[in-house]
Amino acid sequence: MGLDLSNTNEIGRRETRGGAGRWGLLNSRRLSRRAPQNPSSAAAIAAAMDPSQPSGSSADASASSSSSSSSAVENLAAGMAAMSLQDRFELLRGIGEECIQEDELMNLLQKKPVPICYDGFEPSGRMHIAQGIVKTINVNKMVRAGCKVKIWIADWFAQLNNKMGGDIKKIQTVGRYMIEIWRAAGMNLDGVEFLWSSEEINKRANEYWPLVMDIARKNNVKRIMRCCQIMGRNDSDELTAAQIFYPCMQCADIFFLKADICQLGMDQRKVNMLAREYCDDIKRRNKPIILSHHMLPGFKEGQEKMSKSDPSSAIFMEDDEVNLKIKQAFCPPNIVDGNPCLEYIKYIVFPWFETFEVVRKEENGGNKTFANMNELIADYESGALHPADVKPALAKAINQILQPIRDHFKNNSEAKVLLNTVKNYKVKKEETSSSPQAS
Repeated sequence: MGLDLSNTNEIGRRETRGGAGRWGLLNSRRLSRRAPQNPSSAAAIAAAMDPSQPSGSSADASASSSSSSSSAVENLAAGMAAMSLQDRFELLRGIGEECIQEDELMNLLQKKPVPICYDGFEPSGRMHIAQGIVKTINVNKMVRAGCKVKIWIADWFAQLNNKMGGDIKKIQTVGRYMIEIWRAAGMNLDGVEFLWSSEEINKRANEYWPLVMDIARKNNVKRIMRCCQIMGRNDSDELTAAQIFYPCMQCADIFFLKADICQLGMDQRKVNMLAREYCDDIKRRNKPIILSHHMLPGFKEGQEKMSKSDPSSAIFMEDDEVNLKIKQAFCPPNIVDGNPCLEYIKYIVFPWFETFEVVRKEENGGNKTFANMNELIADYESGALHPADVKPALAKAINQILQPIRDHFKNNSEAKVLLNTVKNYKVKKEETSSSPQAS
Protein backbone atom coordinates (compact mmCIF):
# COMPACT_ATOMS: atom_id res chain seq x y z
CA MET A 1 0.00 0.00 0.00
CA GLY A 2 1.39 3.42 -0.98
CA LEU A 3 2.11 5.96 1.72
CA ASP A 4 0.29 9.30 1.82
CA LEU A 5 2.96 11.92 2.47
CA SER A 6 0.84 14.93 1.62
CA ASN A 7 -1.02 15.75 4.82
CA THR A 8 1.39 17.18 7.38
CA ASN A 9 -0.18 18.31 10.65
CA GLU A 10 1.47 21.15 12.49
CA ILE A 11 2.16 21.31 16.19
CA GLY A 12 3.01 24.26 18.38
CA ARG A 13 6.39 22.66 18.99
CA ARG A 14 8.16 25.87 19.93
CA GLU A 15 5.70 26.50 22.77
CA THR A 16 6.92 23.46 24.72
CA ARG A 17 10.51 23.20 23.63
CA GLY A 18 13.00 23.03 26.48
CA GLY A 19 16.76 22.90 26.50
CA ALA A 20 18.49 20.02 28.19
CA GLY A 21 20.12 22.28 30.71
CA ARG A 22 16.90 23.13 32.53
CA TRP A 23 16.06 19.52 33.32
CA GLY A 24 17.51 17.61 36.24
CA LEU A 25 18.14 13.91 36.10
CA LEU A 26 15.08 11.91 37.09
CA ASN A 27 15.76 10.21 40.38
CA SER A 28 15.49 6.45 40.60
CA ARG A 29 12.18 5.26 42.00
CA ARG A 30 12.10 2.25 44.26
CA LEU A 31 9.45 -0.39 43.88
CA SER A 32 6.57 -0.36 46.29
CA ARG A 33 6.13 -3.77 47.91
CA ARG A 34 2.73 -4.02 49.58
CA ALA A 35 0.93 -7.11 50.75
CA PRO A 36 -1.91 -7.88 48.33
CA GLN A 37 -5.45 -7.62 49.58
CA ASN A 38 -8.13 -10.12 48.68
CA PRO A 39 -11.56 -8.65 47.84
CA SER A 40 -13.96 -10.40 45.52
CA SER A 41 -12.84 -10.59 41.91
CA ALA A 42 -16.07 -8.99 40.66
CA ALA A 43 -15.62 -5.97 42.91
CA ALA A 44 -11.99 -5.58 41.90
CA ILE A 45 -12.82 -5.72 38.19
CA ALA A 46 -15.62 -3.21 38.64
CA ALA A 47 -13.28 -0.82 40.43
CA ALA A 48 -10.68 -1.02 37.69
CA MET A 49 -13.27 -0.60 34.93
CA ASP A 50 -15.16 2.35 36.45
CA PRO A 51 -13.84 5.56 34.87
CA SER A 52 -15.50 7.66 37.55
CA GLN A 53 -13.21 6.27 40.26
CA PRO A 54 -9.80 7.82 41.01
CA SER A 55 -6.78 6.11 39.49
CA GLY A 56 -5.25 5.23 42.86
CA SER A 57 -6.98 3.09 45.44
CA SER A 58 -5.18 4.73 48.34
CA ALA A 59 -6.40 7.99 49.87
CA ASP A 60 -2.85 8.77 50.97
CA ALA A 61 -1.57 8.40 47.43
CA SER A 62 -4.30 10.72 46.12
CA ALA A 63 -3.50 13.34 48.75
CA SER A 64 0.24 13.30 48.07
CA SER A 65 -0.23 13.97 44.38
CA SER A 66 -3.16 16.40 44.58
CA SER A 67 -1.12 19.61 44.83
CA SER A 68 1.07 18.86 41.81
CA SER A 69 -1.73 17.44 39.71
CA SER A 70 -4.13 20.34 40.40
CA SER A 71 -1.77 22.90 38.86
CA ALA A 72 -1.25 20.65 35.84
CA VAL A 73 -5.03 20.30 35.40
CA GLU A 74 -5.39 24.08 35.60
CA ASN A 75 -2.79 24.47 32.86
CA LEU A 76 -4.59 21.91 30.72
CA ALA A 77 -7.92 23.65 31.22
CA ALA A 78 -6.43 27.02 30.25
CA GLY A 79 -4.92 25.60 27.07
CA MET A 80 -8.13 23.80 26.21
CA ALA A 81 -10.22 26.97 26.64
CA ALA A 82 -8.11 28.70 23.99
CA MET A 83 -9.01 26.08 21.37
CA SER A 84 -12.31 25.23 19.73
CA LEU A 85 -13.73 21.73 19.96
CA GLN A 86 -12.99 21.18 16.28
CA ASP A 87 -9.39 22.37 16.71
CA ARG A 88 -8.87 19.93 19.59
CA PHE A 89 -10.39 17.11 17.57
CA GLU A 90 -8.21 17.83 14.53
CA LEU A 91 -5.08 18.10 16.65
CA LEU A 92 -5.69 14.68 18.21
CA ARG A 93 -6.96 13.11 15.00
CA GLY A 94 -3.80 14.27 13.26
CA ILE A 95 -1.73 12.03 15.53
CA GLY A 96 -3.32 8.86 14.22
CA GLU A 97 -2.78 7.14 10.92
CA GLU A 98 -5.96 5.39 12.03
CA CYS A 99 -8.64 6.43 14.51
CA ILE A 100 -11.20 4.02 15.95
CA GLN A 101 -13.67 5.72 16.06
CA GLU A 102 -13.80 9.40 15.02
CA ASP A 103 -17.36 9.97 16.24
CA GLU A 104 -16.42 8.52 19.63
CA LEU A 105 -13.43 10.88 19.83
CA MET A 106 -15.58 13.92 19.13
CA ASN A 107 -18.17 12.76 21.67
CA LEU A 108 -15.44 12.23 24.29
CA LEU A 109 -14.07 15.76 23.80
CA GLN A 110 -17.58 17.18 24.13
CA LYS A 111 -18.37 15.35 27.35
CA LYS A 112 -15.07 15.00 29.25
CA PRO A 113 -13.04 18.15 30.03
CA VAL A 114 -9.68 16.37 30.46
CA PRO A 115 -9.56 12.97 28.72
CA ILE A 116 -6.93 10.46 29.80
CA CYS A 117 -4.54 9.32 27.06
CA TYR A 118 -2.55 6.14 27.57
CA ASP A 119 0.89 5.72 26.04
CA GLY A 120 3.67 3.45 27.14
CA PHE A 121 7.08 2.01 26.49
CA GLU A 122 9.03 -1.10 27.26
CA PRO A 123 12.58 -0.21 28.41
CA SER A 124 14.63 -2.29 26.01
CA GLY A 125 17.86 -0.48 25.14
CA ARG A 126 18.95 2.74 23.47
CA MET A 127 16.18 4.95 22.14
CA HIS A 128 15.87 5.66 18.43
CA ILE A 129 14.49 8.87 16.97
CA ALA A 130 11.10 7.44 16.03
CA GLN A 131 10.49 6.59 19.67
CA GLY A 132 12.10 9.72 21.05
CA ILE A 133 11.05 12.59 18.81
CA VAL A 134 7.77 11.25 17.42
CA LYS A 135 6.57 10.44 20.94
CA THR A 136 7.59 13.92 22.10
CA ILE A 137 5.65 15.49 19.23
CA ASN A 138 2.57 13.34 19.85
CA VAL A 139 2.55 13.81 23.62
CA ASN A 140 2.87 17.57 23.19
CA LYS A 141 -0.11 17.51 20.81
CA MET A 142 -2.18 15.56 23.33
CA VAL A 143 -1.29 17.94 26.16
CA ARG A 144 -2.01 20.94 23.96
CA ALA A 145 -5.43 19.47 23.14
CA GLY A 146 -6.25 19.37 26.85
CA CYS A 147 -5.53 15.73 27.64
CA LYS A 148 -3.78 14.19 30.62
CA VAL A 149 -1.19 11.72 29.37
CA LYS A 150 -0.30 8.64 31.40
CA ILE A 151 2.92 7.08 30.16
CA TRP A 152 3.26 3.47 31.33
CA ILE A 153 6.86 2.46 32.00
CA ALA A 154 6.43 -1.23 31.26
CA ASP A 155 9.33 -2.61 33.29
CA TRP A 156 7.57 -5.82 34.28
CA PHE A 157 6.55 -6.29 30.66
CA ALA A 158 10.15 -5.96 29.54
CA GLN A 159 11.03 -8.67 32.05
CA LEU A 160 8.25 -10.91 30.71
CA ASN A 161 9.59 -10.31 27.19
CA ASN A 162 13.12 -11.21 28.36
CA LYS A 163 14.61 -7.81 27.60
CA MET A 164 17.99 -7.18 29.24
CA GLY A 165 18.05 -10.90 30.00
CA GLY A 166 15.09 -10.35 32.32
CA ASP A 167 17.26 -8.30 34.73
CA ILE A 168 14.77 -5.89 36.34
CA LYS A 169 17.48 -3.54 37.65
CA LYS A 170 18.93 -3.10 34.17
CA ILE A 171 15.44 -2.64 32.73
CA GLN A 172 14.65 0.11 35.23
CA THR A 173 17.96 1.84 34.49
CA VAL A 174 17.02 1.87 30.82
CA GLY A 175 13.62 3.29 31.81
CA ARG A 176 15.25 6.21 33.63
CA TYR A 177 17.53 6.84 30.64
CA MET A 178 14.52 6.99 28.30
CA ILE A 179 12.58 9.40 30.51
CA GLU A 180 15.65 11.59 30.74
CA ILE A 181 15.83 11.78 26.95
CA TRP A 182 12.22 12.96 26.66
CA ARG A 183 12.89 15.61 29.29
CA ALA A 184 15.94 16.83 27.37
CA ALA A 185 14.04 16.74 24.07
CA GLY A 186 11.40 19.13 25.42
CA MET A 187 8.43 16.90 26.13
CA ASN A 188 5.80 19.07 27.82
CA LEU A 189 5.51 17.40 31.22
CA ASP A 190 2.75 19.67 32.56
CA GLY A 191 0.14 17.13 31.56
CA VAL A 192 2.24 13.96 31.75
CA GLU A 193 2.41 11.33 34.49
CA PHE A 194 5.05 8.60 34.28
CA LEU A 195 3.93 5.39 36.00
CA TRP A 196 6.13 2.34 36.59
CA SER A 197 4.10 -0.79 35.91
CA SER A 198 5.76 -2.83 38.68
CA GLU A 199 5.08 -0.16 41.27
CA GLU A 200 1.50 0.62 40.26
CA ILE A 201 0.49 -3.03 39.91
CA ASN A 202 1.91 -3.82 43.34
CA LYS A 203 -0.02 -0.89 44.84
CA ARG A 204 -3.33 -2.08 43.40
CA ALA A 205 -2.82 -5.78 42.87
CA ASN A 206 -6.35 -6.43 44.11
CA GLU A 207 -7.69 -4.51 41.10
CA TYR A 208 -5.17 -5.50 38.46
CA TRP A 209 -4.91 -9.28 38.60
CA PRO A 210 -8.64 -10.09 38.68
CA LEU A 211 -8.98 -7.89 35.60
CA VAL A 212 -6.13 -9.70 33.82
CA MET A 213 -7.64 -13.06 34.69
CA ASP A 214 -11.07 -12.02 33.44
CA ILE A 215 -9.64 -10.93 30.10
CA ALA A 216 -7.75 -14.24 29.87
CA ARG A 217 -10.90 -16.23 30.64
CA LYS A 218 -12.90 -14.46 27.94
CA ASN A 219 -10.37 -15.14 25.15
CA ASN A 220 -8.96 -18.34 23.70
CA VAL A 221 -5.26 -18.96 23.12
CA LYS A 222 -5.59 -18.49 19.36
CA ARG A 223 -7.01 -14.95 19.82
CA ILE A 224 -4.25 -14.02 22.26
CA MET A 225 -1.56 -15.44 19.97
CA ARG A 226 -2.72 -13.08 17.23
CA CYS A 227 -1.68 -10.22 19.51
CA CYS A 228 1.93 -11.39 19.86
CA GLN A 229 2.96 -8.88 17.20
CA ILE A 230 2.85 -6.26 19.97
CA MET A 231 5.97 -7.85 21.48
CA GLY A 232 7.84 -7.77 18.20
CA ARG A 233 7.17 -11.50 17.84
CA ASN A 234 5.39 -13.58 15.19
CA ASP A 235 2.70 -16.10 16.04
CA SER A 236 5.01 -18.72 14.53
CA ASP A 237 7.76 -17.93 17.07
CA GLU A 238 8.33 -20.24 19.98
CA LEU A 239 6.98 -18.20 22.89
CA THR A 240 7.31 -18.64 26.62
CA ALA A 241 4.19 -18.84 28.75
CA ALA A 242 5.05 -15.36 30.06
CA GLN A 243 4.96 -13.94 26.53
CA ILE A 244 1.56 -15.53 25.86
CA PHE A 245 0.23 -13.95 29.07
CA TYR A 246 1.65 -10.55 28.07
CA PRO A 247 -1.27 -9.43 25.78
CA CYS A 248 -3.81 -10.06 28.54
CA MET A 249 -1.82 -7.77 30.82
CA GLN A 250 -1.38 -5.03 28.22
CA CYS A 251 -5.10 -5.15 27.51
CA ALA A 252 -5.78 -4.82 31.25
CA ASP A 253 -3.47 -1.79 31.45
CA ILE A 254 -5.92 0.25 29.39
CA PHE A 255 -8.71 -0.21 31.93
CA PHE A 256 -6.40 -0.17 34.96
CA LEU A 257 -5.20 3.31 33.93
CA LYS A 258 -8.78 4.37 33.13
CA ALA A 259 -7.69 5.43 29.66
CA ASP A 260 -10.12 7.13 27.32
CA ILE A 261 -7.65 7.12 24.41
CA CYS A 262 -4.95 4.58 23.53
CA GLN A 263 -2.14 6.35 21.68
CA LEU A 264 0.34 3.76 20.45
CA GLY A 265 1.85 2.72 17.14
CA MET A 266 0.06 0.77 14.42
CA ASP A 267 1.98 -2.31 15.56
CA GLN A 268 -0.02 -2.24 18.82
CA ARG A 269 -3.40 -2.13 17.09
CA LYS A 270 -4.35 -5.76 17.74
CA VAL A 271 -4.19 -5.57 21.52
CA ASN A 272 -6.06 -2.26 21.50
CA MET A 273 -8.79 -3.92 19.46
CA LEU A 274 -8.79 -6.75 22.02
CA ALA A 275 -9.66 -4.13 24.64
CA ARG A 276 -12.61 -2.92 22.58
CA GLU A 277 -13.79 -6.51 22.11
CA TYR A 278 -13.55 -7.03 25.87
CA CYS A 279 -15.91 -4.09 26.32
CA ASP A 280 -18.44 -6.00 24.22
CA ASP A 281 -17.90 -9.07 26.40
CA ILE A 282 -18.68 -7.18 29.60
CA LYS A 283 -21.40 -4.96 28.05
CA ARG A 284 -19.46 -1.74 28.58
CA ARG A 285 -20.64 1.11 26.32
CA ASN A 286 -17.63 3.46 26.52
CA LYS A 287 -14.83 1.78 24.64
CA PRO A 288 -11.25 3.08 24.56
CA ILE A 289 -10.62 5.17 21.45
CA ILE A 290 -7.62 4.01 19.44
CA LEU A 291 -5.25 6.54 17.88
CA SER A 292 -2.57 4.51 16.12
CA HIS A 293 0.33 6.57 14.82
CA HIS A 294 2.36 5.83 11.69
CA MET A 295 5.46 3.66 12.03
CA LEU A 296 8.62 5.24 10.66
CA PRO A 297 10.70 2.94 8.42
CA GLY A 298 14.38 2.12 8.63
CA PHE A 299 16.75 3.82 6.22
CA LYS A 300 17.38 0.74 4.10
CA GLU A 301 15.22 -0.33 1.19
CA GLY A 302 12.21 -2.38 2.22
CA GLN A 303 12.52 -1.77 5.98
CA GLU A 304 8.95 -1.05 7.01
CA LYS A 305 9.90 -0.18 10.57
CA MET A 306 12.99 1.26 12.22
CA SER A 307 14.66 -1.37 14.37
CA LYS A 308 17.41 -1.28 16.96
CA SER A 309 18.65 -4.60 15.61
CA ASP A 310 20.23 -2.78 12.65
CA PRO A 311 22.06 0.25 14.08
CA SER A 312 23.11 1.45 10.61
CA SER A 313 19.45 1.96 9.67
CA ALA A 314 18.32 3.63 12.89
CA ILE A 315 19.20 7.03 14.36
CA PHE A 316 19.58 6.96 18.12
CA MET A 317 18.67 9.96 20.23
CA GLU A 318 22.23 10.76 21.27
CA ASP A 319 23.65 9.62 17.91
CA ASP A 320 26.71 11.35 16.45
CA GLU A 321 26.63 9.42 13.16
CA VAL A 322 23.55 11.06 11.66
CA ASN A 323 25.27 12.42 8.55
CA LEU A 324 26.71 9.07 7.51
CA LYS A 325 23.50 7.14 8.13
CA ILE A 326 21.40 9.56 6.10
CA LYS A 327 24.02 9.73 3.34
CA GLN A 328 23.73 5.95 2.95
CA ALA A 329 19.92 5.94 3.21
CA PHE A 330 17.64 4.61 0.49
CA CYS A 331 16.27 7.67 -1.36
CA PRO A 332 15.37 6.92 -5.00
CA PRO A 333 15.01 10.02 -7.22
CA ASN A 334 11.47 11.06 -8.26
CA ILE A 335 9.90 8.32 -6.10
CA VAL A 336 7.84 9.29 -3.06
CA ASP A 337 6.22 6.04 -1.92
CA GLY A 338 8.50 3.94 0.26
CA ASN A 339 11.09 6.73 0.50
CA PRO A 340 12.30 6.83 4.12
CA CYS A 341 14.00 10.22 3.80
CA LEU A 342 10.75 11.87 2.76
CA GLU A 343 8.90 10.15 5.59
CA TYR A 344 11.35 11.61 8.10
CA ILE A 345 10.78 15.05 6.64
CA LYS A 346 7.01 14.63 6.93
CA TYR A 347 6.77 13.07 10.38
CA ILE A 348 9.70 14.74 12.14
CA VAL A 349 11.05 17.84 10.40
CA PHE A 350 7.81 19.57 9.40
CA PRO A 351 6.08 19.02 12.77
CA TRP A 352 9.21 20.31 14.54
CA PHE A 353 10.23 23.31 12.39
CA GLU A 354 7.10 23.83 10.24
CA THR A 355 9.42 24.31 7.24
CA PHE A 356 12.14 22.37 5.43
CA GLU A 357 15.18 24.31 4.23
CA VAL A 358 17.37 23.13 1.35
CA VAL A 359 20.75 24.78 0.78
CA ARG A 360 22.33 24.25 -2.65
CA LYS A 361 24.36 26.01 -5.33
CA GLU A 362 22.67 28.40 -7.76
CA GLU A 363 23.36 26.08 -10.70
CA ASN A 364 21.41 23.38 -8.87
CA GLY A 365 18.41 25.61 -8.24
CA GLY A 366 19.59 27.73 -5.32
CA ASN A 367 18.35 27.70 -1.75
CA LYS A 368 14.69 26.95 -1.14
CA THR A 369 12.48 26.77 1.94
CA PHE A 370 9.49 24.46 1.63
CA ALA A 371 6.40 25.51 3.58
CA ASN A 372 4.53 22.21 3.34
CA MET A 373 4.87 18.60 2.24
CA ASN A 374 2.78 19.00 -0.92
CA GLU A 375 5.21 21.57 -2.25
CA LEU A 376 8.18 19.34 -1.49
CA ILE A 377 6.57 16.28 -3.08
CA ALA A 378 5.80 18.20 -6.28
CA ASP A 379 9.44 19.26 -6.64
CA TYR A 380 10.74 15.80 -5.79
CA GLU A 381 8.51 13.96 -8.26
CA SER A 382 9.40 16.42 -11.02
CA GLY A 383 13.13 16.08 -10.36
CA ALA A 384 13.53 19.73 -9.33
CA LEU A 385 14.51 18.40 -5.89
CA HIS A 386 17.19 15.71 -5.99
CA PRO A 387 18.22 13.18 -3.31
CA ALA A 388 21.56 14.99 -3.15
CA ASP A 389 19.60 18.08 -2.04
CA VAL A 390 17.34 16.22 0.38
CA LYS A 391 19.91 14.20 2.31
CA PRO A 392 22.20 16.98 3.61
CA ALA A 393 19.17 19.15 4.43
CA LEU A 394 17.54 16.28 6.34
CA ALA A 395 20.78 15.54 8.20
CA LYS A 396 21.12 19.20 9.19
CA ALA A 397 17.56 19.32 10.53
CA ILE A 398 17.91 16.07 12.49
CA ASN A 399 21.21 17.24 13.98
CA GLN A 400 19.54 20.47 15.14
CA ILE A 401 16.76 18.50 16.83
CA LEU A 402 19.16 16.10 18.55
CA GLN A 403 21.81 18.60 19.63
CA PRO A 404 20.18 19.53 22.99
CA ILE A 405 19.98 15.82 23.87
CA ARG A 406 23.64 15.28 22.95
CA ASP A 407 24.66 18.33 24.97
CA HIS A 408 22.74 17.15 28.00
CA PHE A 409 24.31 13.70 28.03
CA LYS A 410 27.73 15.24 27.43
CA ASN A 411 27.58 18.02 30.01
CA ASN A 412 25.53 16.47 32.82
CA SER A 413 27.76 14.03 34.68
CA GLU A 414 24.90 11.92 36.04
CA ALA A 415 23.24 11.71 32.63
CA LYS A 416 26.57 10.73 31.08
CA VAL A 417 26.98 7.85 33.53
CA LEU A 418 23.42 6.73 32.84
CA LEU A 419 23.96 6.71 29.07
CA ASN A 420 27.28 4.87 29.32
CA THR A 421 25.69 2.28 31.59
CA VAL A 422 22.94 1.61 29.04
CA LYS A 423 25.42 1.51 26.14
CA ASN A 424 27.47 -1.09 27.98
CA TYR A 425 24.57 -3.46 28.47
CA LYS A 426 25.03 -6.42 26.17
CA VAL A 427 21.80 -6.98 24.29
CA LYS A 428 21.19 -10.32 22.64
CA LYS A 429 19.96 -10.31 19.05
CA GLU A 430 16.54 -11.68 19.99
CA GLU A 431 16.07 -8.80 22.42
CA THR A 432 16.39 -6.11 19.74
CA SER A 433 13.04 -6.73 18.08
CA SER A 434 10.36 -4.07 18.14
CA SER A 435 9.45 -3.01 21.65
CA PRO A 436 5.83 -3.35 22.67
CA GLN A 437 4.00 -0.29 23.90
CA ALA A 438 6.98 1.74 22.77
CA SER A 439 6.55 2.67 19.17
